[in-house]
Amino acid sequence: MFAEMSTTAIVVTAVAAFMAGFSGASIFFRAKFVVEPLAQYGVPQAWWNWLGAAKAAGGAGLIVGFYVPVIGTLAAIGLILYFTGAVITVLRARAYGHAPFPLVYMAPAVAALVLTW
Repeated sequence: MFAEMSTTAIVVTAVAAFMAGFSGASIFFRAKFVVEPLAQYGVPQAWWNWLGAAKAAGGAGLIVGFYVPVIGTLAAIGLILYFTGAVITVLRARAYGHAPFPLVYMAPAVAALVLTW
């Protein structure tokens, strides 16, 4: 639980959860800065809610991980895989300038995973 985690791990995990939740909500609310690039990358609109749900679930899983560590670990791994897929999608679309954006969201999930091990 919290007592077993360092303050750094708690803060980084909370930041990762917030960022994943924000990213998921951005899809649900159809924020232009998210959905316009998705359309440019060729991601079918039918997938968008599923992608938003995956990110939101990852963020929620990180929070649940404060109480059930294995859930937090699995959520971090899931988010890392998700954002790895996002990087691949961006690179396949040849939108090389956009590649850092999913990496920015992936970094705290990686840090949370490392810090909680």
